[in-house]
Amino acid sequence: MVAHNTFGTSFCFTSFGESHGAAIGGVIDGVPAGTLIRMDTIRQALLRRSGKGMKGVSPRAQREADEVEWLSGVTADGIALGTPIAFLIRNTDARSVDYEWLKHSYRPGHADLTYEQKYGVRDYRGGGRSSARETAARVVAGQMAQQLLADRGVYIHAELLAVGTTTDPERFDDLLRQVQAAGDSIGGIVGCTVTGLPAGVGEPIFDKLPSRLAAAILSINGCHGFDYGFGFQSLSLLGSDLYMADSRPADPLSEQVRTGGIVGGISDGTPIRFRCLFKPAATIGKLYKGRHDACIAVRAVPVVEAMTALALEDLWQREV
Repeated sequence: MVAHNTFGTSFCFTSFGESHGAAIGGVIDGVPAGTLIRMDTIRQALLRRSGKGMKGVSPRAQREADEVEWLSGVTADGIALGTPIAFLIRNTDARSVDYEWLKHSYRPGHADLTYEQKYGVRDYRGGGRSSARETAARVVAGQMAQQLLADRGVYIHAELLAVGTTTDPERFDDLLRQVQAAGDSIGGIVGCTVTGLPAGVGEPIFDKLPSRLAAAILSINGCHGFDYGFGFQSLSLLGSDLYMADSRPADPLSEQVRTGGIVGGISDGTPIRFRCLFKPAATIGKLYKGRHDACIAVRAVPVVEAMTALALEDLWQREV
């Protein structure tokens, strides 16, 4: 059985590595020659993903150096050569001894059992390939896609909207501190907005823009839900609430039509808005030794931006 680890068909990203291996990394194909890669924005995104200074974050994530080593495809001045860009990020703070007991055990809610059922073998150390450690490589690749999109006036911004049922950002830290102190975990919601995307991105049937975005976002560890526009909130509304103004059909591009910037699977030129839900982490201090996140969603924000950018840049290159 072979595992497939490449995202995209025109702008392609392949990730490699395990949580407690020597390194994680990736190969990116599709960055045009001559592109100036803004290394500072990549470092900033990796810092956001690490959660340094945030409450409820795994101590390992805050201690990893996350220094990117460029192996190919980039000049010393950070200019893309147009050839595959390969990079790695060394694992510098793994504590495999914490996971020795997992050699012959499986954690409920984790990929331990299904990986072994599928492939007949697994790396039990820190969850191996299923660990969120792998998402650091996605952030690097996603930042390159974000830079290409930004050069065309397309911008992506994600933020933490909820921790559990709490939507007040001023209460997030206290709640996360309480959950972490209890050795437990809690779910969260991340919202994302894309501005500047022109009308016409996406296909009307089997390659709809929301289906591509959903596939990208749901590939993130622990993500269990995706909706756009009014999403599931539409259940509490009538069609007249969404599509009418003053007893007449609303202007298709007005705020009365709350479609999240996507109609018929195709972007309509207005801002795209979607949300994604992250479940409570399955590995918690009450049950398992190790270093854990109290809320996956906290560090997922730059990962959501990265996967959104990878999906949009791939679609863009396919359609132009």
